[in-house]
Amino acid sequence: MHVTHLSLADFRSYARAEVSLDPGVTAFVGANGQGKTNLVEAVGYLATLGSHRVSSDAPLVRMGAERAVIRAAVTQGERSQLVELELNPGKANRARINRSSQVRPRDVLGIVRTVLFAPEDLALVKGDPGERRRFLDELVTARSPRMAGVRSDYERVLKQRNTLLKSAAMARRHGGRSLDLSTLDVWDQHLAGVGAELLAQRLDLIGTLQPLADKAYGDVAPGGGPVALDYRSSVGGEAGPARTREELYAQLIEAMAGVRKQEIERGVTLVGPHRDDLVLSLRGMPAKGYASHGESWSYALALRLASYELLRGEGNEPVLVLDDVFAELDARRRERLAELVAPAEQVLVTAAVDDDVPGTLAGTRYAVSAGEVERV
Repeated sequence: MHVTHLSLADFRSYARAEVSLDPGVTAFVGANGQGKTNLVEAVGYLATLGSHRVSSDAPLVRMGAERAVIRAAVTQGERSQLVELELNPGKANRARINRSSQVRPRDVLGIVRTVLFAPEDLALVKGDPGERRRFLDELVTARSPRMAGVRSDYERVLKQRNTLLKSAAMARRHGGRSLDLSTLDVWDQHLAGVGAELLAQRLDLIGTLQPLADKAYGDVAPGGGPVALDYRSSVGGEAGPARTREELYAQLIEAMAGVRKQEIERGVTLVGPHRDDLVLSLRGMPAKGYASHGESWSYALALRLASYELLRGEGNEPVLVLDDVFAELDARRRERLAELVAPAEQVLVTAAVDDDVPGTLAGTRYAVSAGEVERV
C-alpha cells in the first residue's frame, strides 16, 4: 500500500498543498518550522484519526480558517481509493471515500496504514502508561479497524460511569441523601463488556508483538537484548496467557465489585483497560528508569519496527514515516535503521538538512520552505 497524492487545504501552515508521492523513499527537507512535519502528520491523521503531536484537532486548522481538509489517493495492488477528512474543531468531523456520500470518519480507518517513528516515541519507554496504552490501542485498531468503535464505546461508558460515581461522591461529602446506585450495576456490565473486548485484543497483540520486538531490538542494537513485553492489568497484576472474553468479562465484574466502596469515595472508576500498562523490560530489568538514553531510543525504534513487521505480515504493508528521527540517532543507529527500513514499499522522511538523510534512503526529494513544497 502507498499514497500516490496528498492534498491539503487549511491544514496547519498550508492554505493549499498538492504533493505527488512515489513508491520507495520520499524525503521532505527543510529548516525547523517550515512545514515538513505537517505533511507527514496529515498522512498519519488519515491512518489513526489523530495527531502524534497534539491531542485535539484545533491546532491542525490553519489560523483564521474554520476547517481543514486532508485528501489522499491511495493504491493497494490493483485497487485505488480516494479518502478525504474534513476537520471541524468543536463540531463533528466529516469523511468521504471515493467522493461518495459522507461516511463516518472511522470508516476510513484501514485505507491508509502508517507506522510512525518520531522524537516523541521516547515517551513509549520513558513516559506515562497512557503513552503505552495509546500505542497498543492504535496498533489494535490498525489490525482491526472495527476496534475504533469498541474504543469509542468504552470511553463513552467510562465517562457515564464516572459521572455517576462523581455525583455519588459529592452527595456523600456534602452530607446529602445517598444517590440511587442501582444503575451502577448496568454500567458495570456495559464497561465490562467493551472492556473485555479491548483487553482481549491487547493481550493477543502483545503475544504476537513480543518476538517481533525482541528481534527488532537485536537488529537495531545487536547484542543489547533481550527485551520483554508484559501486560500489567488493574484487575490482577501481570497478565498471563491470553484469556477468553468471557473470563475477562467476569474478572472485570468481580474487580469492580471489589473496589466499589473506594470508587464511590473517590468518584472515579479504578479498574479497567484505562488503568493498565504495558511493562517494557530490557535484560530482565524495567526499561523505564534503568535503560540508558540510547537503549531507550533503541527500544522505541524496536517497538515501531515490530509494529511494521506485524502489519506487513498480516497482508497490508503500512507506509513508514520517519519524522526527524535521524538527527536524534548516533551514526551507527542511523545507518542501521536506514538499512532496515529501505526495503519498505513507501517511506516518508523529514529532515532539517540533506545530510541527515542516510545515503541508503536515496529517492525523491522535496524542499520545504515557508509552506511551499518543491520537488528537487
